[in-house]
Amino acid sequence: MSTEERASVPRDARSGVRSRGGAQLFERNCSVGRTIAIVSDAWSFLVIREAFFGARRFEEFRTALGLPRGTLSERLKRLTLRGIFRQVHYSAKSSRVEYHLTRCGMDLYPSFVALIGFGDRWLAGPEGPPLKLIHATCGQACQPYVACSHCLAEVKATRVTYRDGPGAGRTPLEPMKRARRTAESANFSRGRPSSVSRALEIIGDRWSFLILREAFFGVRRFDQLQSELKIAPNILTERLSRLVARGVFERRKYQDLPERHEYRLTEMGKDLYGAFITMAAWGDRWLAGGDPPLLLTHRDCGHDFSAVVICDRCRKPIEAHAMRYRLNYDPARFGAPQAGDRMERIFVDAAPGED
Repeated sequence: MSTEERASVPRDARSGVRSRGGAQLFERNCSVGRTIAIVSDAWSFLVIREAFFGARRFEEFRTALGLPRGTLSERLKRLTLRGIFRQVHYSAKSSRVEYHLTRCGMDLYPSFVALIGFGDRWLAGPEGPPLKLIHATCGQACQPYVACSHCLAEVKATRVTYRDGPGAGRTPLEPMKRARRTAESANFSRGRPSSVSRALEIIGDRWSFLILREAFFGVRRFDQLQSELKIAPNILTERLSRLVARGVFERRKYQDLPERHEYRLTEMGKDLYGAFITMAAWGDRWLAGGDPPLLLTHRDCGHDFSAVVICDRCRKPIEAHAMRYRLNYDPARFGAPQAGDRMERIFVDAAPGED
């Protein structure tokens, strides 16, 4: 894997978080957490999304998203340094550059599609999903699903066991930037309607992602979440209340004196499992250095597996260059670029052999 294509989470940011007593705090090694560090920033997510829709030039991103120039420049620089994009000059004589998704960046596509599926199922509303996905490989409209890489059957949270992998352990807790959750979530819907955006309006900040990750590890109680995540009580209370209000958790009393509640995933919450293990698979490939922190076993076939996203019509893995879209909205209503023919050719020269 070349250096320019390797995703990275900057290690110099890990100055370390300490408790009030001065002790170094640690967090569990987790490929989902490493992936979240990249995609849970609203602006970075939106830039990657527009790249999947064909944007490559600075003004294309800016027109689609209405971002200030400084904000867009910073996000493109950050995503390039992390190996998601590479810069390509317009021509041999031009100093201007386009931003092309690397193999690492293109490999985020299944995670996006897994979130599209969740958003389509739970958040589409009466107008229906914004996009219909067409798998060019088989020529069929499809509803991709998250599958076991061994047997290709759909994966459900209750049918998976896990154990520590070679990369298991703990690393110093990385400081998180302070951000207003409500302002950040509103940004996800800029530019065009998107089931991924709607999903991330609910779970699209790093604390919400990490709370959900712990829920999939079986953590249900407030004090356990606080202990594992080293999260301030007021932030944890706010995130849990929001996730309950949006239908991801249900709050259930388990003790009367004093009154205590635990937070259990609803069917909607459990349906996020596919997106989480797809992000974990990406993090294992690009951020774990060959040592995944967690190994998953599919109970239905009895084999260890990695999550893959499969076309429900031909049962072949979906890849970004082989997907087309039918819009269920008028881009002009949202100030988004007219897609049309561009949507049919956006991945022609980003096929799997690209360096």
